[in-house]
Amino acid sequence: MGTQRVAAEKVGRAAATNMRRELVALDAMTVGELAEKYREVFGIPTRTRNKGYLRKHIAWRIQERTEGGLSPRALERIELLAPQAPTRWRPSVARRDGKAGLGAVTDKVGPDPRLPAVGTTIMRRHRSVEHRVTVLAEGFEYRGEHYRSLSKIACLITGKSWNGYVFFFGRGHGEQRGNVEAGG
Repeated sequence: MGTQRVAAEKVGRAAATNMRRELVALDAMTVGELAEKYREVFGIPTRTRNKGYLRKHIAWRIQERTEGGLSPRALERIELLAPQAPTRWRPSVARRDGKAGLGAVTDKVGPDPRLPAVGTTIMRRHRSVEHRVTVLAEGFEYRGEHYRSLSKIACLITGKSWNGYVFFFGRGHGEQRGNVEAGG
């Protein structure tokens, strides 16, 4: 009996040490490496390039794997309460029994719901020059080139780092920077 307990304690210490190593390694990773690690630990790609967000969520998942996640009772409670929560607060929960649960994890990441439909042209005037960007199924076309993000295009236009959505559409509250025309 004592031997089994000692062996289990050794396994537990090794797992905790390995978890700490993985968590420390996150600090040295680039955004690209963090995005790849996110895909590895969650099984789906991420749309964000926010280093802090990626680090925090990957660390949570690493700790969950090592120490265990939410209890079955907590998961049931989430499923019970989630329909009442605003959509943006609904978590992606994969049930432990393998069945598709609320917001079950899938391989597909859809387009950003804030963007206009595929084929739409976004126009933005900057320093007296009109810039046109076409929304594609995967990315954007600007001046005959394909880009994965509006932020990259905004940076090319201004020479500065921008949130692409903010550059083309404003921060909301009725502000409308870019014009949108339906594509064909």
